[in-house]
Amino acid sequence: MEEENKSKQKPQKNAGGDNPFGERKPTGSKFNPYWIYGILFLGFLFLMFYKPYEGEKTDFNKVKEMILRNDVEKITIVNGTVAKVYLTKEAMSNELYAKDVKKSKGAFTKDNDPQSPIYTFETTKEYFYPNFDAIKKEHKEAESIIVEQATDSDISGQIFYWVFMIAIFIAFWSFMMRRMGGGGGGGAGGPGQLFNIGRSRAQLFDKNTKVNVTFKDVAGLDEAKVEVMEIVDFLKNPKKYTNLGGKIPKGALLVGPPGTGKTLLAKAVAGEANVPFYSLSGSDFVEMFVGVGASRVRDLFRQAKEKAPCIIFIDEIDAIGRARGKNLMTGSNDERENTLNQLLTEMDGFGTDSGVIILAATNRPDILDSALMRPGRFDRQISIDKPDLVGREYIFRVHLKPLTKLSADVDPKKLSAQTPGFAGAEIANVCNEAALIAARQDKAQVEMQDFQDAIDRVIGGLEKRNKIISPEEKKIVAYHEAGHAVAGWFLEFVDPLVKVSIVPRGTAALGYAQYLPKEQYIYRSEQMLDEMCMTLGGRVAEDLVFGKVSTGAQNDLERITRLAYAMVTLYGMNDKVGNVSFNDPNGEFAYSKPYSEKTAELIDVEVRGMIEVAYNRTKALLQSKRAELEILAKVLLEKEIIFQSDLETLIGKRPFEGKTNYDIFVNSTVADPVIADIPNSEALETAEDIAPEVI
Repeated sequence: MEEENKSKQKPQKNAGGDNPFGERKPTGSKFNPYWIYGILFLGFLFLMFYKPYEGEKTDFNKVKEMILRNDVEKITIVNGTVAKVYLTKEAMSNELYAKDVKKSKGAFTKDNDPQSPIYTFETTKEYFYPNFDAIKKEHKEAESIIVEQATDSDISGQIFYWVFMIAIFIAFWSFMMRRMGGGGGGGAGGPGQLFNIGRSRAQLFDKNTKVNVTFKDVAGLDEAKVEVMEIVDFLKNPKKYTNLGGKIPKGALLVGPPGTGKTLLAKAVAGEANVPFYSLSGSDFVEMFVGVGASRVRDLFRQAKEKAPCIIFIDEIDAIGRARGKNLMTGSNDERENTLNQLLTEMDGFGTDSGVIILAATNRPDILDSALMRPGRFDRQISIDKPDLVGREYIFRVHLKPLTKLSADVDPKKLSAQTPGFAGAEIANVCNEAALIAARQDKAQVEMQDFQDAIDRVIGGLEKRNKIISPEEKKIVAYHEAGHAVAGWFLEFVDPLVKVSIVPRGTAALGYAQYLPKEQYIYRSEQMLDEMCMTLGGRVAEDLVFGKVSTGAQNDLERITRLAYAMVTLYGMNDKVGNVSFNDPNGEFAYSKPYSEKTAELIDVEVRGMIEVAYNRTKALLQSKRAELEILAKVLLEKEIIFQSDLETLIGKRPFEGKTNYDIFVNSTVADPVIADIPNSEALETAEDIAPEVI
């Protein structure tokens, strides 16, 4: 621990020179090219708004008086609309014009004439020349006055036009370069460079870029950690395996549902291996230009061979690893398929002793190409499932540690038992929601009730007590949920009930019943039939009490329909259809059915018959338990939420004896060989082997 703290305090040195993630020492101030852009912009503004002095504005009559006094040397007609008047040197020193001459100092002419125009007036050729000829006839000295024409273009307007067009061109070029360079990604050559478009965008983690996640940070994935640790051990000590003739696996595929910790496990590998670790996503190979994906694959493996031994991690590999030939719209020249072909070639191209290992993660292994999954490419498929009962307790302890103000009644065992099927990410969300709920209610500590509310929030959605529901609708919901509760209470193979609520939650749920399902992998037909009867309990209760049904059972009907069809078409649990399964995970049947129309009609008949039998069975059960149904419905209307203990008080204990695995796990005081290694509640705050976070 002390060595780790010291290593964190010392600044990392960049020994590689080309590592974009390492820290570099400051090399002094450098000239910033943006200063040039700023100066050019200011110069542009100057040219836009600055106009040279063109003289004091006057009119033709005053100019005529100047001509008669012999004070005018030259008159210039600019663009046929403006006349500029230049005075003689003698007139420049005349007191009559002193004020206007003083204003013209610093002005200049187009021909760099040291004398500036003193006066200017608006005119036209049609007006000026006839009147000037009349003056010359009257005053002979006026013939010595020089009259010329000039064309003066709007320089600032032209500059603005060209600068604007060039700016548009530069902006378009910059956009195209960034698009081809990956939009500012971490490519080897940097973003926006045309010739680096095919460079790998993998992020490199090596000794200069420390990864703080280790295997201690991964909870609930013990079996997967053993598999991955063997790969890490091979990279650290390859002779241990090669001396016996063993070969390192070329790749390992992490497979599991979302949120189970696949990416976290890969981070732990990067932190433990102490070898270069390239991390990127499958979408990093996808680009709008043909051949870019394959080029990036080649560049990635080229860099990996130079850094060997090393690890390549491709997250969400299904972005490029989909089965080939499935997309008929794109034809044979599919860019994604070309990228996959290059990946397959590169995985075959390097030897097993090159020290390059590929890790990949996906939650959709069923759509991956079979060539990618064969031995010799991904030799190992490491399954990362949702944590079991003990694994969830480990994960809860990990996430409870950052909650500094935790009430003594918070029990990770009970929380683990109440969250079956939760992944690590969902458990993290529950702990965070509990802390937010406690803070929202101004509590000094996070209590067990806050965790209960957080679990309800994650399962059912946001509680909406302010939702306006009519008394008639509330009564229907109460009897509906009471029907579920009574049917499940008196059916042997239904999961134990935890809570019944008629508080609206989420977008459409007006009530719900929460159960604790067993963690089992094989289901028998009687369990599935009892589940159907419990699910129909709400619809049957409405029919018995009100003599009519409502739309509130839509979700229940969807569930039993899927379950009935699965029993008939997938699990072979129907005598007439027989021991057949029409499961098609690989889409081999495409849009056609793997059975005839006659068989389809038989399946429909058997499914309807199965649901009808379950409905009649549930109806008979609730008719015999009508008194219990009325009691629960009235208490629900009064309290809105009732728990398992309330049901035992109101309608008696469940008639089926025997403790469940949850009861044994939560209430047991005997040290179990597996559970005994878990830190107890008192040691929660001081356990050194519990990491601060897990995904």
